[in-house]
This record gives sequence, C-alpha cells and structure tokens, in this order.
Amino acid sequence: MSRHLLVTGGAGFIGSHFVHHVVEHTDDTVTVLDKLTYAGDEAFLDGLSDSRVSLVVGDVADAGIVEDLVAKSDAIVHFAAESHNDNSLSDPSPFLRTNLIGTFTLLEAARRHEKRFHHISTDEVYGDLELDDPERFSETTAYNPSSPYSATKAGSDMLVRAWVRSFGVQATLSNCSNNYGPRQHVEKFIPRQITNLIDGIRPRLYGAGQNVRDWIHVDDHSSAVLKVLDEGRIGETYLIGADGEKSNREVVELILEQMGRQKGDFDLVTDRPGHDLRYAIDPSRLREELGWEPRFRDFESGLAATIQWYRDHERFWRPQKAAVEAKYAAAGQ
Repeated sequence: MSRHLLVTGGAGFIGSHFVHHVVEHTDDTVTVLDKLTYAGDEAFLDGLSDSRVSLVVGDVADAGIVEDLVAKSDAIVHFAAESHNDNSLSDPSPFLRTNLIGTFTLLEAARRHEKRFHHISTDEVYGDLELDDPERFSETTAYNPSSPYSATKAGSDMLVRAWVRSFGVQATLSNCSNNYGPRQHVEKFIPRQITNLIDGIRPRLYGAGQNVRDWIHVDDHSSAVLKVLDEGRIGETYLIGADGEKSNREVVELILEQMGRQKGDFDLVTDRPGHDLRYAIDPSRLREELGWEPRFRDFESGLAATIQWYRDHERFWRPQKAAVEAKYAAAGQ
C-alpha cells in the first residue's frame, strides 16, 4: 500500500538521496518541505516525476505551513537541520530555530493529526570517544554533545522521546555516522578537500589529522531510514553505521592518491574548538532486529565515485566555493 510521505529537508544532501531512494524502491509519493537555504537545491530533485514528488519551499518552524502538510501526509521523515559544526560556533541561533523549534513544530502537528514520525539525528549527540577506546556508540550511550550543533540535535532527540512518552506520538529515531557521497555541500570535509584539489589547492587538516569519523555512503543511510520507517519499533532508536572508521588524515591521503597527488601533499591548520576525537557506531540493533546491511562496504570505491561526481558536476558546487573558502580563510583554516 502506497503512502504519502512528508520529507523535511528533502532538497538537501541526505534528504534528497532519501527522496530518490523512496521513488526508486516504493510506490510512495513525497512532498518535500525545504527552506532552500545555502545547503539545499531544487536541482537535487531533478529527474523525479511531478506525479510522485512535489516541493514546498518553507520553514519547518512555520506552524501554518507545517500544519497543512502534516494533515495531508501519512508519515513525516524529518531530515531538516542546520548541521555544520563550524557555522554553529560562529552563529548558533539558526541551529536553535531549525533543530529545536522546527522539531517541536513538526511533533505538535504529528500529535494533532496522529501521524507516523521518523526523526533523523547524528552520532555527534554522544560526544566523542578516545582514539584508543575499543568502545562504540550504542543506543544506551549517554548524551554528551560538545558543539551548538550537536547540542541542538541532542535536544531535538529528547523532544521526540518526550512526545512519544507523554503524548503517544508514533515516532522512531535514528542516529547516523558521517555521510559521504554526491551532492554534499562544499563546506563539508570530503567535498572541500576534493574541490580544493580540483582548484589546485592543497587540502587542509585540523590539528594533526588524527580525529576519527565513521563513514557511511549516503545511499546506505537512505535504505536504513526506509527500513526503520517500515519496520522499526515505535519509541526505539536505531544507530546507522557501516563500520567505516577512518582518521581524517587517512581520508585525505586516499583523496590525494585517487586524484594523482602525493599522500603527504596537505597542510595542517589550527584545530577547531571542542573538536571531537572519535566517532564510532555500533549498528547491531539495526542489523539484528531489522536485518539491514550496508551495500557500499568499500569506502575506496565509494570515494572514487564521489570524486568523479564532483569533477563532472562543477555547476552544482562552483557558485558557493569562493564564499566557503573565504570563510575558512578568515578563521585561519
């Protein structure tokens, strides 16, 4: 039976991949609600039939828009978020509006109309692990956010859990590791290094480059979210990861190698304040309970395809590149 999904942030990097995944793998129709900030692009929905996908330009914190769209939907998949740590350090206010007020607004509408709700979150709510710690984040790991971004995402997670317990909202949550793949904004780590090299600029690493992230291809994130939406237990949290731990230095060295440069051809810059050391996801519940498995297990081949996408689609990222680099330069990064 087909559904009508409301996908917030569906014109952004991760959200647009989910919309494409839904259209390819289900009979569902989708309304995308997206503010089309600097990180969103209507072109990310190109190629999707108007009979399956429609776009509403609007703010998740706008109760009037949200009320109407939720009433017409069968389920809400909430990707919309301000998500760049560096931006949250320079101006936290948009993060509070979108990540907290926006989530509250959606939850209230879901409660009034008794709609299924899935909330997308991040592993950054758990803080970080020591580089030599054998542990990984699980659904029972205590929250310990370290930036305005991760603090607002932690707050939004708590709102969802409270609305489940207090009001019976039919919600699930997922916390995912770092995504990579086509269409990611050039302010983010992997696209910045790729596009810098395309422009003949040496990659830059915070600190000593030893910080570890757990990488997952964005298409695997999409398949996991759909699995949780279809089969997840109400009120439960599922951690999404693909066993992709790599240090930032390792990632940059791979990018350099795949782009025909020497592995040591990068610069170290002053570390970011409060820079988390290591993220690592234990996705056991998702895999054992719901039977999900990642398809893109080979990071090197996924990275090569991502590099090729940025080579082939300069029109998507070129208009924003100069402003991004100017912002980093002003911070000495």
